[in-house]
Amino acid sequence: MNLSNPDTLRNLDSAFAGESMANRKYLFFAEVARRLGYSDLSKLFKETANQETEHAFAHFSLLHPELVVKDPGALTDAEKKDIVSRCLALAIEGETYEYTTMYPDFATAARHDRDEVAAAEFQSQAEESAEHASIFREAAHRFGLLVNVEHFHADRYTEALQTIKGEEPAPRVTGSDPATRKWICRQCSMIYDPVAGDPDSGIAPGTPFEEIPEDWQCPICGASKKTFMLFEEKVAA
Repeated sequence: MNLSNPDTLRNLDSAFAGESMANRKYLFFAEVARRLGYSDLSKLFKETANQETEHAFAHFSLLHPELVVKDPGALTDAEKKDIVSRCLALAIEGETYEYTTMYPDFATAARHDRDEVAAAEFQSQAEESAEHASIFREAAHRFGLLVNVEHFHADRYTEALQTIKGEEPAPRVTGSDPATRKWICRQCSMIYDPVAGDPDSGIAPGTPFEEIPEDWQCPICGASKKTFMLFEEKVAA
């Protein structure tokens, strides 16, 4: 397929994004229906989500024909490594964009909206504006937390790419000082840094993870404190 036409390229990219979003949205709906006792409806949402995945895969294969594997047995080890290396490179690119540009920009916009847009609404609809301001605050907080998560994902992909190339990734160790060692959520990769704490959840900066109340939850996914494990950081060169 000729991808030199910028309109076709943009349309394919938009179609892939739309189908991908539909997949996750329908899976969310399926979970809502399941929890409400509508098992048949939950099944319908899941089946449709799977179909949307197939649509997304079809679009993505046109966008990246170099990743299409028709006969794995016909590929050399070098060709296989080239393909998975390309996958990792694209993953690194995406995660890096998220933590360097997308989430920082979203956080800035959320803070801006909270200060100006919501403030203007306070004058006419105080109750509604208060709700908006709370949502914007939560969004800004969550986007800020996701910067570290996406950075972590990019690092992991980079290490995997180094391994594929036969390189040795930098060693990682857990900190020994409770005042500075970090913990990571096994469910969503949110990283708790005791130096920063979690002020929006009532956890003051400088609070070691061990001193956080047991009923504290991950501010991104809501997982319990016991879901966290010690975070391994790269050893400085």
